[in-house]
Amino acid sequence: MAMSGGSDDGEPMMEMNTTPLIDVLLVLLIMFIITIPVQTHAVKIDLPVADDSPPPEDFVDPVKNRLGITATNQITWNDSEVTLNQVKQYLAQTKSMVPEPELQFQPDPLSAYLTTDRTLAVIKDSGVTKFGFVGNEQYGSFNKASRPPN
Repeated sequence: MAMSGGSDDGEPMMEMNTTPLIDVLLVLLIMFIITIPVQTHAVKIDLPVADDSPPPEDFVDPVKNRLGITATNQITWNDSEVTLNQVKQYLAQTKSMVPEPELQFQPDPLSAYLTTDRTLAVIKDSGVTKFGFVGNEQYGSFNKASRPPN
């Protein structure tokens, strides 16, 4: 059974069959994608070394401690500005106290979510058991006063 793609007069077919060519190109493309090394863009910088000195003993209240975040994203411990590394140290110190002091957390409504999230992650990692949010009444209106009436 003979097959012909040309005309009925027996002339040879003039079009090139491109299906095998496309198959070979797709295989080559996949091979190139697999063999190309992953490009990593890294910027080498020297970061400052954290101050790991132990916190002063009188800085942690044995009854309750207030951890806050200001509108300018500054973290405060009992109304004194601190870093996240210092918060880790203070929480480790409170965890070792018997009885464990209460930790009250109060972020400002205008503080960045990322700062609050990182602080909450440090609190969770510390394993503090007496923890509470204070000042939640400031979120009660949820911008209802600033909305125009319908």
